[in-house]
Amino acid sequence: MSAGAPLARASAVAVMLHGRGGQPDDMIGLAEHLGLPDLAVVAPAAAGHSWWPDSFLAPLEANEPGLSSGLSVVEALLEALSAESVAADRVVLAGFSQGACLALEAAARLARPFRAVAALSGGLVGTDDTTEPGSEALYGHRPKRFDYEGRLDGVPILIGCHERDPHIPLARVRESAHVLQEMGAEVDTIIIPGAGHGIIEQEAAWLRKHLNSDA
Repeated sequence: MSAGAPLARASAVAVMLHGRGGQPDDMIGLAEHLGLPDLAVVAPAAAGHSWWPDSFLAPLEANEPGLSSGLSVVEALLEALSAESVAADRVVLAGFSQGACLALEAAARLARPFRAVAALSGGLVGTDDTTEPGSEALYGHRPKRFDYEGRLDGVPILIGCHERDPHIPLARVRESAHVLQEMGAEVDTIIIPGAGHGIIEQEAAWLRKHLNSDA
């Protein structure tokens, strides 16, 4: 689904990925809230309203072929935008919840020079499972490996999350931020006090800033 300004005159393009149980309209609504008339929005739909079946913390094989399919959707969208003369430095890749995890993982694996990446309640999925025991900090799940080959030098990345999110452990948020910083990204984290799973205005303001043509 697409909305907003035509690609030919858009100053920026937001590729926005919905969460589990969500739909493209959810992300279109967020984009409209930003109030940027020169913004084009592309919001793909996951089959069955979910990019993969299990928690992003689960063993990788539990989420295949969904994870690979979701990554392929993002890559195909970027290639389609490139064919329309929309370079990666005009693209902000953003997502909420499961879509935030997909956005971060796609950014790390594809390593394009995005204008920005925003993970609203999410963390990296990882490239491989470890044999380490599960930990309370990861809600009982085992740690992952994060072996990415590319660089994200200078790419602004936001990872936002509630302090006690029922789906996104704070430990994974912090680890994701560290991994992406090691890849050269300029990472901002917004840790929202208390429990919850949602988007706050501070995160919307960050998105607005990086999507604005004057940013």
